[in-house]
Amino acid sequence: MSTQRAERATDDGFTFDDLAVVMGTYNEADAIGTVLSDIADVTDGRAEVVCVDGSSDRTPEIAREHGATVIEQEPRGYGVAVREAVLTPDRPVIVTTDCDDTYPMERLPDFLAEVNDGADVVSGDRLYYGADEMPGMNKLGNELFALLASVLMGERVHDTTTGMRAYRREVVRKIEWTENTGLSAELLMRPLMREYDVRERPIEYDERRGETKLDPLSGGAAIAKSIVRVAFEERFR
Repeated sequence: MSTQRAERATDDGFTFDDLAVVMGTYNEADAIGTVLSDIADVTDGRAEVVCVDGSSDRTPEIAREHGATVIEQEPRGYGVAVREAVLTPDRPVIVTTDCDDTYPMERLPDFLAEVNDGADVVSGDRLYYGADEMPGMNKLGNELFALLASVLMGERVHDTTTGMRAYRREVVRKIEWTENTGLSAELLMRPLMREYDVRERPIEYDERRGETKLDPLSGGAAIAKSIVRVAFEERFR
């Protein structure tokens, strides 16, 4: 990422001083240091970083060593951790990411620029470029989740379960978040169905470090159920 592009992205409106990058962490000692170093490099160390952690390895210690705020929490699932992470910061722009080094932190200036352009939610579309590093079954599942959500909402979306999104803080504070495994889909669907300015933007997706924690069958069924539930709740709200 060039310095010129970073400066152009933050010239007006919100800057990195207004940004919080948040994530749920669970036994990600192999990757968390790289992710936090990338965030610090891209934002010149100005972004706040919040990790909600339920690890039994060195993940929280590594996160603190990199200057992150760590909120320790008993493991209760992805959505519980991420919901806590999203609602914790007081900064006006919040970016969610995963801690497995799959998401491109160099795109943070671009996401911030979209918010400065008026977006309420900016969602990273991993599937646009093919997501070649994603396991085949995961890719198929994500494509089917997006198709299901699109049909139920009546509006095309391409990646409902991406972990990298930017939100204006007032958006996440106004909506009651209810899902756990399906929180990623809910965080996209509810703002979209409430007519916030939601934009999907292509992002690169890399191979994860460490082992996945989500069972593909039970996790996939839970996400599909969440998509149906959220769509009907919003449709008849």
